[in-house]
Amino acid sequence: MNSKFSLRDLSLFFALLAIAAFFTFAVPGYGFVTPRNLTQLVVEVSITATLAVGMLLVILPGHIDLSAGSGVGLLGGLATVLVGGTGWLTKALTNFHAWLGATFGAKVAACFPPPPWPDPVAMLVCLVVAMVFWGLMGMLVVRERIQAFIVTLGGMLIFKGLFWRVIESHTIPVIGPTLGKSWPLAVGGQTFDVPQDWLHRLTTEYLDATTGLLLAAVISLLMLLGAVRGWARRRKHNIAGDDGELTFVKWLIVAQLLFLFVLVANQYQGVPMPAVICGAVAFAVHTLTRHTRFGRYLYAIGGNEEAAVISGIAVKKIVVRAFVLMGVIVAITGFMQTAYAGYTTPDIGNLMELDAVAACVIGGVSLRGGRGTVLGVLYGALIMATLAKGMSLTTFTSRYPELKYIARGAVLILAVWMDSRLSKRID
Repeated sequence: MNSKFSLRDLSLFFALLAIAAFFTFAVPGYGFVTPRNLTQLVVEVSITATLAVGMLLVILPGHIDLSAGSGVGLLGGLATVLVGGTGWLTKALTNFHAWLGATFGAKVAACFPPPPWPDPVAMLVCLVVAMVFWGLMGMLVVRERIQAFIVTLGGMLIFKGLFWRVIESHTIPVIGPTLGKSWPLAVGGQTFDVPQDWLHRLTTEYLDATTGLLLAAVISLLMLLGAVRGWARRRKHNIAGDDGELTFVKWLIVAQLLFLFVLVANQYQGVPMPAVICGAVAFAVHTLTRHTRFGRYLYAIGGNEEAAVISGIAVKKIVVRAFVLMGVIVAITGFMQTAYAGYTTPDIGNLMELDAVAACVIGGVSLRGGRGTVLGVLYGALIMATLAKGMSLTTFTSRYPELKYIARGAVLILAVWMDSRLSKRID
């Protein structure tokens, strides 16, 4: 077992315990550890962690995305406007629909109806927009050799301006004509009612107790199979790593924490949907980075780009694909953040890119690229969200809200310093 990993992991574990213990006693009436508050904490962790997991894909090859926060606001706001059918954008699309009808006929115009659109259609359009925007930024980075810091900084300003223009600097609630409606879906001779208001349901839906426990059991079983498979491969090829007992102990601890989370969530309303979405995104990115050729290429590019080029890796294509995937995850985060707030407003997404970068750094991701894991990013997001949620519940920080930013910045610097000190000590 790598001692460096153990020391760093242990220090972060005790840091999380210290933060949680402090707010447990600092919040009046032990309100920090109530099932309701812990469930809300999970929702906020899930939103931050989802964006941070996407940031990992960009940081691994040695880049960064400063436009993520503005993108969260833009794509969430765009989805809200398309679902609600409001604003100048709706008028423009209505005029475009009328022009199509007058030029090409009613059948062609019927293929491009004006808003309001069903939630799935609006969200799919936003996903395509995100892929195009982030793909263009990725191409600027690799083809024009412009630093990602500059490209995404420009993207941050452009997306912020587009966001304000799309929502016309107004507060728009996440409601539309499909709210509470469903459409029939026939499967195997049976008809099921499928809800249409997906955007609204992203953060208002909860899994029932039985489904939550069943999902935890399935996830635990899959984790056990993956751990056993990895251990068997290392043993077969004589690769250094955890022995069988330590692998089982680690799995057992994670499985127990997973079931504990489900049991606590069931004391309120159940497992929130953002946790399920975050888990799905994290699992997909973990599989992508650790068990596919694409993931190995990301680590190789971040470790030594010149060596990756000499090895025959299509560096430009890999980096552009990483940015496109980042755009998809930014869009998903935008949907979740907007649905959680219940409306879109000009300050949605502010500084979220910094929280995502902080979660990555705290979780052990190297900003130079080539190092980092999804599990570490989730851990870093948990620390950041716990700190932010705890400070929002204390009466002292409600009087001095600027302390929230000071504390989060201090934790980020402390995490980087700790990582540097531990690295030097082990080396």
